[in-house]
Formats: sequence, C-alpha cells, structure tokens
Amino acid sequence: MSLRVWFWLISLSILWGGSFFFAKVAISELGPLTVVFGRVAIAALALNAMLAISRDSLFRRGTPWPTYVTMGLLNNALPFSLIFWAQTHIASGLASILNATTPLCTVLVAHFFTPDEKISAPKVVALLAGFAGVALLIGPSTMQQADADLWGQLACLAAAFSYACAGVFGRRFKAMGIAPMEAAAGQITASSLLILPIMMIVDRPWALAAPPSLTVWVAVVALALLSTALAYVLYFRILAAAGATNLLLVTFLIPVTSILLGAAFLAERLGLLEFAGMALIGTGLVIIDGRAARLLYPAK
Repeated sequence: MSLRVWFWLISLSILWGGSFFFAKVAISELGPLTVVFGRVAIAALALNAMLAISRDSLFRRGTPWPTYVTMGLLNNALPFSLIFWAQTHIASGLASILNATTPLCTVLVAHFFTPDEKISAPKVVALLAGFAGVALLIGPSTMQQADADLWGQLACLAAAFSYACAGVFGRRFKAMGIAPMEAAAGQITASSLLILPIMMIVDRPWALAAPPSLTVWVAVVALALLSTALAYVLYFRILAAAGATNLLLVTFLIPVTSILLGAAFLAERLGLLEFAGMALIGTGLVIIDGRAARLLYPAK
C-alpha cells in the first residue's frame, strides 16, 4: 500500500477506536439508544448533504429501500445498540477487543452463505485461536456468575456477528451498481428511521432528570461526524484503493486506540487476562490476513 493509503488506514483506526471512547462518554448521561440515534441521525444528515453537493439523492424513484433497511439493521442499528448497551457494563477497551472478532464471525457466515468463501484449514486454526481468546476474556468464573459483565461481553459478540452478516449481505451493492457513498448514506438513513421509534419508547429522552452536559453533546457529534460519516468515507476509499484484505488491517489497530483513550481519559485499566485474550484474537486475525505466512513462506 502507498503511504497515503496507510495514512487513511491509521486515521480510520483512530476514528473507529475513538467511537468506543465517545460512546462511553455519551452514555454516562444519555440512554444507549439515544446515543445510537444521535450517531446515525447526524451522520445521515452529513452524508445526504454530501450526496446533494454531488447532485445526487436517495429520495428518488427506484431507490432500493428494503436493501438499505436490511443493511442499516445489520450494520448500524443492531450492533450499535448492542455495543453501547454493553459499554454501560464493561470497559470501552474490552468492548473494542471483543468487536475485533468480527472477521472471525465473517469467516463462519461467509462459509454458509457464499459460494466462493469457504472455510479452509488455516481459517480453522484462525477460528480456534480467536475463539480461545474470547473464552479467555470471558473466563469460566464469569460464565458461572451470569452477571451484567457477562451479558455485556455477549452483547459485543452478538454485535460482531451482526457486522459479519452485514459484510456478507453488503456484497450485493456492487452487483446492484450502487456507488459506495450512496450505499453508506442509504444504510445510515434507514438505520435512523429504524432506531427512532424504539429509542422514543425505551429511552424516553425527554424524561431526563437534567439536560446533557456540553461534554456529552460534543461526544455525540464527534461520534456521528468523525466516527461514522468521515469514517465511512475513508472506509470506502481504502476499499477502492487497496481492497478488502488490506482493509482488514484496521481490525488490528482499533483496540489499541480504544484502550489508550480509555486509559488516558476514563481511567480504565485492563489486566493481563484481557491482553492475553487480545493476543489470541490477534493471532487468528493474522492467520486470516495471510500476510505473515506469505512473508515466511514466499511462493516459489
């Protein structure tokens, strides 16, 4: 990859790693679904404005709204809600580590629902390493207690599975001839419409004891504009310039950013067990990525 693409990749990891930090700040005063709606609604406004500037629009005849609604549910509304709720019980760094299992889940989903991405022997090893890391993170004692921390960790894993389903489902956008920017705007707009009534019923934001502080408002706006709208622009640029395999590298970097921000500003501390689990998950991702194997055993 060129230096420019590497810069985009590192920037994307910071933006997405920062999303766990911004969310943790926002849910200190707002309900998780309220934060989800703020994130997707503001991002939807920004992305639709970008489409308007380019003289395009989602609101025209023939827009595939059922496809956008499905993608918005799998890629935004459901996983965002699960992760933000989870962060009311677990540290943002731990949430980001569990979120890094998304490529492992994608291997499983793609095996059953695509004709060309079947599980191979290296992928089996990757899955075993990754899920051993998850088991180490959760631990048998937590499984026995079945407390809020356990449900928070399971919610993050469910979000990773949802992202995996979205990745496989999203393959159809290319075949449908939908531009990346329009696909991003469509799914974000649809997810805003999906989460609005649920947020109104569950969180009832008008019933807050006190208005959110300026810090919380800044966190929500940063979550929407930086970690969602701008991040999606970078995401599709990297995808076009370097391909999906190179884009996978961002998964290695997100937990690092999240852990550093959590330690610096939220006084979060992860133990050796969490870092050991992250190392096993990282090993699985290295195997899936394949770069290390090609360096060690170059083709003759």
